[in-house]
Amino acid sequence: MSNAVIECILSRSATKYYDAAASLTDEQIRELVRIGTSAPTSFHLQNWRFIAVRTKEAKSRLSPIAWNQPAVRDAAVTFIVCGQLVDTGVIPERLAPLVEAGVMPAAMVPEWENPARELYMAYPQRQRDEAVRTATFGASAMIYAARSMGLGSTPMIGFDADAVHREFGLGENEVPVLLLSIGAERVGNWAQKPRRPVSDVLTLV
Repeated sequence: MSNAVIECILSRSATKYYDAAASLTDEQIRELVRIGTSAPTSFHLQNWRFIAVRTKEAKSRLSPIAWNQPAVRDAAVTFIVCGQLVDTGVIPERLAPLVEAGVMPAAMVPEWENPARELYMAYPQRQRDEAVRTATFGASAMIYAARSMGLGSTPMIGFDADAVHREFGLGENEVPVLLLSIGAERVGNWAQKPRRPVSDVLTLV
């Protein structure tokens, strides 16, 4: 079985070498985030934010607190992908466009908000876990969107989270989950590395 989406996924590999002279327009950056935010979120919370580090000045601020990784310097943009701690109070606002579009009846909104409140609000760890899941889903969609656009990407967890929080003014409810560099590749990058056999990781029950 093969199609363009599957080939995009199977051919992706983390980029090591970027063309530092290449840039992305703000519209291209917005499009990557638009695609990223089509990823699933619990109760339609959409609890994420993306900081696009694209200028020389911003890269100079991020680089030393991201272990001076070359991708931050050379890629066109590095996103600080943030998950936001769950606040179920935003659910009516987030669901309002669905109600207005006729996708969801208004009576269903509390049927989502009330169980979400019971699931998360007394459990700080669950709130944080959901922030990490949400940010990761969004970043994953952006990784494959970048590949489909002929761009490379590099997800990174090598950074000082507290310093990123301070330097880029994250809110108290925001967790910097990962960095995601995206840009034009130059020669020398590896093909996708072989993976463990499916038989080693799949249990059929």
